[in-house]
Amino acid sequence: MTELPDRRLLLVHAHPDDESINNGATMARYAAEGALVTLVTCTLGEEGEVIPPGLAHLAPDRDGGLGPHRVAELAAAMKELGVTDHRFLGGPGRFRDSGMMGVEQNHRPGAFWSADVDEAAAHLVEVIREVRPQVLVTYDPDGGYGHPDHIQAHRVALRATELAADPAAHPGLGAPWEIAKVYWNRVPRPVVEDGFARLRTALPGSPFDASAAVDDVPGVVDDTVITTEIDGTAYATAKAAAMRAHATQIEVAEPWFALSNMLAQPLLTTEYYELVRGERPGADRETDLFAGIGDLTERETETR
Repeated sequence: MTELPDRRLLLVHAHPDDESINNGATMARYAAEGALVTLVTCTLGEEGEVIPPGLAHLAPDRDGGLGPHRVAELAAAMKELGVTDHRFLGGPGRFRDSGMMGVEQNHRPGAFWSADVDEAAAHLVEVIREVRPQVLVTYDPDGGYGHPDHIQAHRVALRATELAADPAAHPGLGAPWEIAKVYWNRVPRPVVEDGFARLRTALPGSPFDASAAVDDVPGVVDDTVITTEIDGTAYATAKAAAMRAHATQIEVAEPWFALSNMLAQPLLTTEYYELVRGERPGADRETDLFAGIGDLTERETETR
């Protein structure tokens, strides 16, 4: 069996760029600290809009080719974050971007939204049993903002977590593995409100003409929901560079960024989470996703 680092983090995201926006600083921190950071992306993001005019031909309503281009963007982003283990669920192109909720693309052949959850989860079970993560990060049941692929990524991640721990499930995909802690991406409303207040002051001198709204930010919740915050200040440059690598999808002008609607948002370098499975040591917010797991090497030896 290949020797693995003591700490192992798995992130499950819907499209290339989601990981850098939501977790870029977290990923860079743990990669720099020597943890194994594994990213599984569920689609190539073929239905995304394209910001740079010079790449407009890649759009799905024109020549196409956005998916393969975004594969390269993701590889560049991971290089900025120091993450070497990034994969596509079932292999590149196995599941297709489903577009926004209620559109025809939801039901095209291969659309991730239409995939059987257990079938898709089996691909993730194989990854879980290979890398044996103690921590998994994904979206909440609404996918943060209701995108079908984000909702499906949540469903697949949670189902795979269950199946990976079940000795009777997929015995040919490796030994069972139980993930100790599962987190959902979150953003506390007071933090976003403060960020947008600063943005309103800075907007006249920025490249952006208008600001998004607080409720445009995925995963915004009451401050009391947050269980964990990761200070990524030391990795702000890496996160911004990773986001900038997703050039078809994001325009970055630190400390702000915009998606294809060109409405500016704060670029957050402290990233927030809600622990939904596993135990939090004490009542205070965690500052480490691995907090409370204990002596991981000893724990794993006992379960083998």
